[in-house]
Amino acid sequence: MGEVIEITSDTFQGLVLESEKPVVVDFWAPWCGPCRMIAPVIDEIAADREDIVVGKVNVDDAPDIAQRYGIQGIPFIGLFENGQLVRNAVGAMPRAGIEQALGLGG
Repeated sequence: MGEVIEITSDTFQGLVLESEKPVVVDFWAPWCGPCRMIAPVIDEIAADREDIVVGKVNVDDAPDIAQRYGIQGIPFIGLFENGQLVRNAVGAMPRAGIEQALGLGG
């Protein structure tokens, strides 16, 4: 896709749950230091991968989504396939760690 898309409560269903491609979703908040640390990594993954969609959900703006998936700590990076959360990575980690946790074979 090339760039990270902003996902809101209104767009989550269409952009994530109904996507034909796997979707990597970075659950973050502006006040979260580790979230800011991994933001460039998320941008790199989006820029390098054409086979997936990469998006971000600000948990302050969309607490309903975070609650729906039981997200207690951020950064939380989830991999959604066919409308289901299938894998995740929690906490700041290097790109290789995120890709390994999500099964992306980086």
